[in-house]
Amino acid sequence: MKKKLKVAVIFNEANPELYIKKPKEFPSGLTHVGKNTNFVPYFEYDNLTPIEEYELMASRLNQEGVEAYVLNIKDDIDVLLKNIKKHKPDVVFNFVEVYKDNARLEMNMVGLLELLGIPYTGAPPMALANCQSKVLTKRLLNAVGILTPQFIVFRHKLTQYKHKLQFPLIIKPAFEDASAGIENESIVMDNKELKDRINYVLKYFDQPALVEEFIEGRELNVAVMGDKDSVVLPISEIDFSEMPEHLHNIVSYQAKWDPHNVAYHKTIPICPAVLTKRIEEKVHSIAIKAFKTMGCRDYARVDMRLSKDKKIYVLEVNPNPDLTEGAGFMRSAEAAGYSYTTTLKKIINYAWKRRKNVRNFVK
Repeated sequence: MKKKLKVAVIFNEANPELYIKKPKEFPSGLTHVGKNTNFVPYFEYDNLTPIEEYELMASRLNQEGVEAYVLNIKDDIDVLLKNIKKHKPDVVFNFVEVYKDNARLEMNMVGLLELLGIPYTGAPPMALANCQSKVLTKRLLNAVGILTPQFIVFRHKLTQYKHKLQFPLIIKPAFEDASAGIENESIVMDNKELKDRINYVLKYFDQPALVEEFIEGRELNVAVMGDKDSVVLPISEIDFSEMPEHLHNIVSYQAKWDPHNVAYHKTIPICPAVLTKRIEEKVHSIAIKAFKTMGCRDYARVDMRLSKDKKIYVLEVNPNPDLTEGAGFMRSAEAAGYSYTTTLKKIINYAWKRRKNVRNFVK
């Protein structure tokens, strides 16, 4: 009988007791509805906590012949080390994105797995480090001929922020991901608004402020899957056509994570996106090139803007994106004909096949 692959689904929630079961009914009190008093929510309200999502993932994998279990390391490296030594998983499905409230330590966690010689899913340390820095990402992509919005970085508070960029501009924290720090107020139209937003980012995020020219146009989410031989899954587009006039056409933090906010229900995915063959081929080529340039593997999402003059700009390269069923990456995988568990197993197998390239030091 063939031995089942043992997979540890590892994540880090330092205070799991803070997660309260969400109500099944849709929340009242939507914000930023504007003048539309007849607003109807587009998405159903998901009542699973992040921890329950991981448990569900492990349960689904177990039903498909994988011996999977979940482990919350709770900001404690010893929990991870003791569990690995006791259970000896064949593969770690890595979902650790932050350690001790510091997202920049994400790369250190997989660095530890590298030292232990345990195959793990997703991006290696260097890719996580490079993609964590929006500025470095832009410079690496520009070096290989990939277009990104013109930008400038401000690291300290100044009385005046001089630049040669064209308004409108968008201001982002330089080292955040998952749209953290990107709000409707991030789009600025003049130097006064620019100064206010830069000062806000410097103060509340305690990191440099990245200022970019805002690219008006269509937003494309491009899922790439694979290790040595990477493929682009069906392209997804964010439809802004129903966005209220008082909100900008961006995927803000609220649009991505807050079901109480109208932007959450007015950033509607279309997958596959309707594109000309020429544009689609160009998007595929850029996505693979960005994926490889940043050192990603297994799965990633490349976010792009297709401008009104048909230029393609890469906004972000996101290693290890959200794998929640129904989320962006999984939406593209489903459009490609892969089920939820088939996609998870593919990602696990990419890691498992790399086992010959690592030396296991767990005894």
